[in-house]
Amino acid sequence: MTILEADHIQKRFAEKMVLMDISFSIEKPEIFGLLGPSGSGKTTLIRILLGLLKKDGGSSYVLGNDSGQLSDDTYAQIGIMLDEAGLYDRLSCIDNLDIYRRLYQLPYNVIEPALRRVSLYDSRQKAVIKLSKGMKQRLSFARALLHEPRVLFLDEPTSGLDPATTSNIHELLFELKEKGVTIFLTTHDMEEATRLCDRVAFLNEGSIIECDTPEAICYKYNTTNQVNITTAQGESIVLDIKRDAEKIMHLMEAGHVKTIHSMEPTLETVFISLTGKELV
Repeated sequence: MTILEADHIQKRFAEKMVLMDISFSIEKPEIFGLLGPSGSGKTTLIRILLGLLKKDGGSSYVLGNDSGQLSDDTYAQIGIMLDEAGLYDRLSCIDNLDIYRRLYQLPYNVIEPALRRVSLYDSRQKAVIKLSKGMKQRLSFARALLHEPRVLFLDEPTSGLDPATTSNIHELLFELKEKGVTIFLTTHDMEEATRLCDRVAFLNEGSIIECDTPEAICYKYNTTNQVNITTAQGESIVLDIKRDAEKIMHLMEAGHVKTIHSMEPTLETVFISLTGKELV
């Protein structure tokens, strides 16, 4: 069964086409990243996949079900984090999760480990209105995981978080994938996408312009033909594979090479070269 599928999705707001012929599929548990600048249509696509927004063309499926007609049973297998939406400002962290666990008829003892997962247990009695943006982000993440979903939708999951908490969230996402959870996330942080994602799709002006593994995309657009060589003496040398072929062979035959790495571009430099835009 296909876990997530978009087939020629289109969406228009007034006279502006914001999504054009969007197609991709996720066949097995993975971390799939949708990358693009603000206003590129990332959140719009998530809302369509979740059945929260009607599309103007194409089809979409979650866990084999039409996303425009998802049943309660299917929604019960989906976790959603769309910024801080749905948090009750005047209630505490623990009371916010208590409301959510009641909706899913979960035992009360699921709340404590959920708060500990995102380092909010010590702030469990604090009202949401008194939390920082990063803390609200973490609470939304805990809520999305509370019912142990099979598919997790995350919209900019680490936006506003400090580096330590971001690292903890990344580790948790890797653990979830190992347990068979499919994670669909949006981000404009290319380093995060490279670190986390099995595959990424570049979304620009409503169209997917590239979709593959981060490594494959960087390799595809590598036009430098350069390698970085670390010598046995610890010196770093950048050489051209074609122009400096003899020198590279001489260093290797003489045993002077400790490591050698090709110098592919980053996801960010590839995106900029394809679109002329930075991810902001």
